[in-house]
Amino acid sequence: MTNAVTTEIHDQVMVITLNRPDAMNAINQDLADQLAQALDALDSNNDISVGVITGAGRGFCAGMDLKEFVSKGMPMVGDRGFGGITERAAKKPLISAVEGFALAGGLELALATDLIVAAKGVKFGIPEVSVGLFAAAGALLRLPRVLPYGRAMKMALTGEPIKAEEAYELGMVAELTEKGEALEKAIDLAQRIAKNAPLGLNASKALIREMQGRTEEEFWAYQKAQLDTVFNSADGKEGATAFAEKRAPNWTGS
Repeated sequence: MTNAVTTEIHDQVMVITLNRPDAMNAINQDLADQLAQALDALDSNNDISVGVITGAGRGFCAGMDLKEFVSKGMPMVGDRGFGGITERAAKKPLISAVEGFALAGGLELALATDLIVAAKGVKFGIPEVSVGLFAAAGALLRLPRVLPYGRAMKMALTGEPIKAEEAYELGMVAELTEKGEALEKAIDLAQRIAKNAPLGLNASKALIREMQGRTEEEFWAYQKAQLDTVFNSADGKEGATAFAEKRAPNWTGS
């Protein structure tokens, strides 16, 4: 198995790189399997708080490897789904650092993360309808959550991309950078996030992601378990104590 995905640790941040630059980081089964393994490693490492996903070469990801799809079908990984991420990503916060393009399954991969940092000029699109398919790995669920309905529908039906500048103005992209600076900015953002309490981060992520479209009654019921865990944790007491003592907290993730 080739290194279709590589990882590096930057303090409390794991950088996960899609590493098929000659194929524009197209998602095949090797990449999907290795991305799933990287996410497992992220969640199991108590010294890491945030993950950043980026792409080697000139772009983030061009989507599914269509050559392999013809012979082997979609690259799926258990309950994680397409690409090893779109149906179940990580419990910890994830950021996409996007240069060049994030197209088809590549955009769906980025949408499976929690925040997108993109360089100016990046193209985001779901052109699957132009090759006889449709965006079946989460874009049709998630795009209407991060873009106005009409803009998401237009992307889905025309297959035409939008630029990072428009995506930023509409709220899909969290931070816009100059070309070549997306990864640096994403790591900086990840390190700012990583200063906060791990249990609080994971609970905040889960509440925002899982409660979209739910009723208030469902929200409060779901939050109760998170509240009981976080507010009764050692970190919860440490945060309050550190604030009172005017010092930096020492998080343990427990």
